[in-house]
Amino acid sequence: MQKYYLLVLSIIMLCSGCIYKIRPNDDDAPHRIEIKRYDRLQSQYLTTGDFAALQQMNTEFPIETRTLIEDILHIGEVNDPEISKTLLKYYQDSTLQVLISDVEAEYANIDDLNIGLEEAFAKLKTYIPDLAVPQFYAQIGDLEHSIIIGDGIVGISLDKYMGENYSIYRKYYSQSQRESMTRSFIIPDCLCFYLLSLYPLDNFEGRPQVERDLHFGKIMWVVNTIIGNHAFKTPYVDSINTYMLKNSTKTILQLLIDNDYKDIIKETGIE
Repeated sequence: MQKYYLLVLSIIMLCSGCIYKIRPNDDDAPHRIEIKRYDRLQSQYLTTGDFAALQQMNTEFPIETRTLIEDILHIGEVNDPEISKTLLKYYQDSTLQVLISDVEAEYANIDDLNIGLEEAFAKLKTYIPDLAVPQFYAQIGDLEHSIIIGDGIVGISLDKYMGENYSIYRKYYSQSQRESMTRSFIIPDCLCFYLLSLYPLDNFEGRPQVERDLHFGKIMWVVNTIIGNHAFKTPYVDSINTYMLKNSTKTILQLLIDNDYKDIIKETGIE
């Protein structure tokens, strides 16, 4: 198995949990974005114990299943002969059973997400022509991680996007956390964390906190620009907006590549 990367705490705070995992991208050809419904196979197996669904999970989504078992749930190794029973038992928790049912009802149709992602990446490619469009899949996690990022793949944990007033969330999350746990944040979060994976901040641990915050703010500002609304609202997003208004000749690609934040700090006075 290839190495996976858990995000640092400051990134997790921005998006309620995300995992980086590497996966080969064998298809660089343009393609229509369609989120693969791994979650439906999960639901079928985890609620009925349907062995055929488990076989499909293992044969059609081997990396997604390994990631779920080993990196998200941490319940063992995918090659363990007893792991299917362990997985089934894990999701017999009454809260998770309700969650599975509710997720499948809420996301019975995801045409809006497919169309939204297609439009967003089409616009993003006008600014970054060489951008590789990833493949997407949906899954049901355990209320811990929202987005999974790899080389050529983006996983969406639908259980983290059930709406700020979803009853189960009230037990585990604050009001401020729940505000971004909605369907409307799926596309912005996918864009945000995919761009973060492509344009990381070099020497992250050695950077001042203000530069880390501006880096996240920069990515968020780009996402806001692409989707045409202010999904992400922080002082650092505002600082990037002020800076870009003053430097109108700077392109989005140049902004993404540039990891020197001294001019932004100087021009905007952000601390």
